[in-house]
Amino acid sequence: MATTSSSPDRIATLDIVRGVAVMGILAMNIVAFAMPVGAYMNPMAYGSETSLDLAAYAFNFILIDGKMRGLFSFLFGASMLLVIEKAEAKGLNSASVHYRRMLVLLLFGAMHFYLIWFGDILFGYALIGMVAWFFRNMAPRKLIALGATLIFLQFLIMASFAYSAQGLSVAASQPGASADTVAAWKEMSLWVRVPSSVELAEQMGRALGPWTSLVHYQLTEHRWEPLIFSLTFGPETLGYMLFGMAALKSGFFAGSWDEQSYTRVAVRGFLIGIPIYLVIVSLIFLDGFSPVGLFWLAMVATVLVRPIMIVAVAALIIILTDQGGWLVERIAAAGRAAFTNYLGTSILMTGLFYGWGLGLFGELSRAELWLVVIAAWVVMLAWSKPWLERFEYGPLEWLWRSLSRGSLQPMRKPALPAVV
Repeated sequence: MATTSSSPDRIATLDIVRGVAVMGILAMNIVAFAMPVGAYMNPMAYGSETSLDLAAYAFNFILIDGKMRGLFSFLFGASMLLVIEKAEAKGLNSASVHYRRMLVLLLFGAMHFYLIWFGDILFGYALIGMVAWFFRNMAPRKLIALGATLIFLQFLIMASFAYSAQGLSVAASQPGASADTVAAWKEMSLWVRVPSSVELAEQMGRALGPWTSLVHYQLTEHRWEPLIFSLTFGPETLGYMLFGMAALKSGFFAGSWDEQSYTRVAVRGFLIGIPIYLVIVSLIFLDGFSPVGLFWLAMVATVLVRPIMIVAVAALIIILTDQGGWLVERIAAAGRAAFTNYLGTSILMTGLFYGWGLGLFGELSRAELWLVVIAAWVVMLAWSKPWLERFEYGPLEWLWRSLSRGSLQPMRKPALPAVV
């Protein structure tokens, strides 16, 4: 069932799934670009005025939130292993090749976080990718077993976090609670609760202020956040990368399984995952989007079922794109230029919503943001294929490759000879 590729050294299925993943990531990140931080997990925090907005939240929660990021992590592990294997096949020092790539990616991630947008994932990918190197030679079954163990560890970490949050919430609500306790709860729950008018004004002012103020805020108030985030979600991220390596070794990401096998994976995954997610999102609505409820339901209850959904989504993508076509070719091109599309999207979205650009922060509802998402998808699909018909790599892929190798890499494709 493998799909052909325009380049003999690429696996087209990887590019296609990566293209869908980088497009899907924006569908969830758009809320964090366009609204105060609490709105990402709590629709009551901002931007939900109609039932359509709440439906958009539920749709994203069930099918997109965490699945596209997880799929991107799977693909990162698979692509990382592919680079290592190609380096070894050429007789190169694969460790040197790998760690130079990760160090350059670490630099890109830091620049992304401090200079462009707080939602960076590249810094963590680089750090965890350095650890994933040590598991490159494991058999698929062992990779899956170790990955599952890491996912369970992530579940325990998030459960411990939610338990602490619940205790702090109770302590902060008691009569005579200390100012430090109340402040600690406000800080801990900032990402999941409705902001106060003062907090909302601060966030709006910061987003709509000058770019230099945003950079200063990141460098002073959140200087350690990339490292903290990487450590907090490290087990899950590493587990996903190991799953991706196993998927490549088993032929799943190569598109070499038969259609019945992919269908079986997709159907079983969705039959397990979707009902559980429906129950979770229903409980969130019934609970009234309370901060403690969101900690337990959105951050803990989803950890163990999310990998099942990710694999099902990947299988469905492979099934639906098996026959190729003009749209699939453009999605594959977007996947080949995923690094450029990911960072380019951050620049485009912050330019659209932040004060240094058009300043639309807080202006659109959750449902209206889908219009922006679709427009950005059109841009990704429109530029990637024509560019890659003329050049070997996307712009930032070329820069990453050149910096990793310490020399400028050939960019433009050689002209094809004329046919008489």
